Amino acid sequence: MTTSKEGVYEGPVHALARSAWQSILVTGILSVVLGILVLVWPGPTLVVAGVLFGIYLLVSGVFQLIAAFGVHISTWMRVLSFITAILSFILGFFCFRNEFQAIGLLALWIGITWIFRGTAVLVAAMSDAAVPGRGWQILFGILLIVGGGLLIVEPFRSITALVVVVGCWLIAIGVFEVVSAFMVKSRAKDVPAAV
Repeated sequence: MTTSKEGVYEGPVHALARSAWQSILVTGILSVVLGILVLVWPGPTLVVAGVLFGIYLLVSGVFQLIAAFGVHISTWMRVLSFITAILSFILGFFCFRNEFQAIGLLALWIGITWIFRGTAVLVAAMSDAAVPGRGWQILFGILLIVGGGLLIVEPFRSITALVVVVGCWLIAIGVFEVVSAFMVKSRAKDVPAAV
């Protein structure tokens, strides 16, 4: 616990509520900036993103392989970590073989990630009426699910369209996160300092 200016001990929930909005705000701003960069330099952005995605998969595979031989996990977790490591290596190497394969894998990865994140946000917002910015959160979840579905269904139809869609979705997601950050900030004032 920390002491505030008024001499009241500040609880961990209050401290988290006061500072959580900042990380949401930074994530939103970064998403908007990345979206603008993607729209301004579409070709080079996709190639670089594909290579970085391949590197990410290889590094992720190394860590999954290390986790597979960890001493504190069950047999099933070892098997799952080992399989995940092998798949990460295979997909990572595909990213380096051909830039179109890397871009396709990246589109699928982003699409799946957005669908999972959108579903989680949507379920959380719909299950609790007290969620700050509930309407924005529901809309945010729906936008993520729709955007992810579009990326999965048509990853290669047009590289230009993919860049525009991803750039626009990143900007839209960033704007919603910035708005959500300020809503969280305003609602954080209602959290009692002692909590």
